[in-house]
Amino acid sequence: MYYHQVRLNMKTSDFNYQLPEELIAQDPLEDRSSSRLMVLDRQTGDVEHRHFTDILEYLHPGDCLVINNTKVIPARLFGVKEDTQAKIEVLLLKRKENDIWETLVKPGKKAKPGTKLVFGDGLLTAEVVDVVEEDYFVGRCLNSEIIYYFC
Repeated sequence: MYYHQVRLNMKTSDFNYQLPEELIAQDPLEDRSSSRLMVLDRQTGDVEHRHFTDILEYLHPGDCLVINNTKVIPARLFGVKEDTQAKIEVLLLKRKENDIWETLVKPGKKAKPGTKLVFGDGLLTAEVVDVVEEDYFVGRCLNSEIIYYFC
C-alpha cells in the first residue's frame, strides 16, 4: 500500500503556473475518454503522456481517486482599481449570496478590504469584502443586477 503525507497548509498560490494560451482547451472533447493523461513517476520524476482510458493501470486497491465535477462559468473580469486605475483581473468562483462572490484576484496584493474595482468602463463595480488568503478574496458586486451580463 502507498501512503502519502497530505500537506494541509496549502495556498491557492501553490498552484500558480504559466500555461500557454494554445494549450488551454476551449471546448470539451466529444469523446471524453480520449482526454490526455499526464503521469508523473514520483520516484524518478519521469513524465509519461497517456490517455485517460489508461488510468486503471495506475490505480491500486486502497487508492483514493478524487473527481472534480465542478462547473466553470465564463466569469473572468478585467478591470481597474477605482482609486489608482491599476489593472486587475478577477475570476468569479462561486456565488455565496446575491451580490457576494468568492473570487481569485490577480495581482492579489493590489486588493485589500474596501478596495473598489471597476469593470466595463464603470458598467460594473465591486468592493473587496475580505481577503481569505493571498489571491483568494470575497467580493461584493455593488450593482449586482448587471453581473448577469458578465456571466
